[in-house]
Amino acid sequence: MNAVTKLREAVPMGLVPGPFHDRLEVLNHQRAWMNWMGVASPAVLDTVEFEYFAIRNQATLFDVSPMMKYRISGPDAEAMVNRLVTRDVTKLRPGRVAYVIWCDEAGNVVDDGTVFRLSATEFRLCCQEPQLAWLDDVAWGLDVMVEDVSHGIAGLALQGPTSCAVLKDAGLAGIETLKPFDLREFRIDAHPVTVSRTGFTGDLGYEMWMAPEDALAVWDRLMEAGRLRGIRVIGYQALDMARIEAGFLLPRVDFVSSETHLRPGRARNPYELGLDWLVALDKPQFNGRHALLRLSHQTPRRKLVAIEIDRDKPAHHALVYHAKRREVGFVTSALWSPTLKRNIAHAWVEAPYFAAGGDLWVEIYLQRELIWERRMARARIVERAFFRHPRRTATPPADW
Repeated sequence: MNAVTKLREAVPMGLVPGPFHDRLEVLNHQRAWMNWMGVASPAVLDTVEFEYFAIRNQATLFDVSPMMKYRISGPDAEAMVNRLVTRDVTKLRPGRVAYVIWCDEAGNVVDDGTVFRLSATEFRLCCQEPQLAWLDDVAWGLDVMVEDVSHGIAGLALQGPTSCAVLKDAGLAGIETLKPFDLREFRIDAHPVTVSRTGFTGDLGYEMWMAPEDALAVWDRLMEAGRLRGIRVIGYQALDMARIEAGFLLPRVDFVSSETHLRPGRARNPYELGLDWLVALDKPQFNGRHALLRLSHQTPRRKLVAIEIDRDKPAHHALVYHAKRREVGFVTSALWSPTLKRNIAHAWVEAPYFAAGGDLWVEIYLQRELIWERRMARARIVERAFFRHPRRTATPPADW
């Protein structure tokens, strides 16, 4: 039996190993693997508490290789991407990254992701859901090539206050001059690595993209460089805590894609999601423009808002009420924030209650020694980005 066969048998649930699996498998003391696009991804390796506080106080590594990645290249690459997304990518210069969404003809969000402009005629799109069929349709009639390169690119997220210092110690000269959403080529030892100042934590952080055959060597160098900086490998659960604090949305958790919803009325548009700032109605035709133009003049029937809740019990899956009587919404993501010492959540709230914002309550159930208790806790609509530290955008960042 060869080594590859042994490795695949070691992965639970029939999932395939990612490019960093050799290192993750040794560190995953909880054996808590989860399915991320068919790849074994750790939910938690040690304890969620250690991993979460490492994000906010040290430096952390998280394997983002399972993300879907598409190369869009050719003379009409810019036109194709601009036809796809709601932002105006003609304003995106090479060496920059942008957060984007794309919509169907009804104006409902298909998915969100990041667009990397690698050159005048080449882009990379990273997202959560498979999109190749959709991209092929959008590319029709244009001189452009769309390739699924998901398995050909390994990715690591290095996040936390000491992340820049770790990269400098790993030999990335000039990394401190990289501004938020900048993209640049570096080398870690002899291995080419593309580094973007992006992430999902709302903190100082970077994402690194490399060939799978270079993955373990890059990992080892980063772990060595971060040893004195408190570097820690983390799983999805800790990252999810940080992304809720940062106010980032997650498909299939906070909203359902228009391509995956099963029941009528479940899809959502950018105005309902609070993402209208991503819609450039003044640019030429793009998917969903006519519907979005019409929707822009209407008051949404519901909105995804950020709320702060009294007391300290997280409002997981809680219903939202007006004046304790009328049901007006429900919670999608919830967290007692260890850093902010606040009870926070994302919630769908119907009109007109998301505008008035007064007299909102959440219904929370908690179990104590097999006895369920019901609580009604007051909630207030607040700014979505709960956590936003100045070091996130500081250039150059402090070494910490």
